[in-house]
Amino acid sequence: MMSSITGTLVGWVPPTRARYDTILKLWQTIMPSFASIQWLTKWNGMGKTSQPSMFNLPGRWAWFFMEIPGFLAVLYCMRTLPAQLGLVALPWQNKLLGGLYVLHYLYRAVAFPFLQPSINDMHILNASSALLFQITNGVCLGSWLGGYGPVTQAQWAGHVSATQFVGGVVIFGLGLAGNYFHDEHLRDIRRRARAKQAKTADGEKKAKRTYEIPQAGLFQYLFYPHYLCEWVEWFGFWMACGWGCAPARAFLVNEIFSMLPRAVNGKAWYRDSFGEEKTKGKKAVLPGIL
Repeated sequence: MMSSITGTLVGWVPPTRARYDTILKLWQTIMPSFASIQWLTKWNGMGKTSQPSMFNLPGRWAWFFMEIPGFLAVLYCMRTLPAQLGLVALPWQNKLLGGLYVLHYLYRAVAFPFLQPSINDMHILNASSALLFQITNGVCLGSWLGGYGPVTQAQWAGHVSATQFVGGVVIFGLGLAGNYFHDEHLRDIRRRARAKQAKTADGEKKAKRTYEIPQAGLFQYLFYPHYLCEWVEWFGFWMACGWGCAPARAFLVNEIFSMLPRAVNGKAWYRDSFGEEKTKGKKAVLPGIL
């Protein structure tokens, strides 16, 4: 069984150069179109808009298993591809960028689902789409970092300046910090709601979840600042990789195409749930724009 799986992966994870080029091209063209389907419907089978369904999965574990393959793919490609290409070692820049990617997903994939006070059930369509996103993105970025991008100090020097590289890393760190801050505010709201539920007369929690409009940090101006902070992260990552890094650029573009419709629909959900008066003045995800 294992030998069959391994045989299937050979030439695909990590991919040969020709297959890498094909996967990357499809990643750059098909994913934005697929994600744009979300503009045609308000349905979203996860989070606040999750509905009972026989196709739902436990939210906490669905999140964990759909997110974790991304950084594992990056690590696997960076571990195996250099030897296949005859490289003795990767430059420190490749390792640092790979480390930043893993750092983000150690939080987003491993810690996040278990830090959440609760996670609604998730439809299998959401989970499977996210799983495909993570694997494809991980293979593209891991392959670029593992040998199809710059692999010597001379190549890095001609690819991106030290100032741009450092600036990108700093922007990534700021985005990660902002992402965590706003996530933690949402968790705090849920903790308070659960505490109130626990104080009901019979000591039992109410079945219906309660929500409120978050106000801390950029939540004063946006409904989804944690989305914006994540985009800032990956903009910084792309900047550090160099503007010519197609996988990093595709990752940012695909994240925006995937998350922007959810933010706009989420703003509508807040308006419908709390009324125009309580939600006016706030944008969905881009300050003063959208």
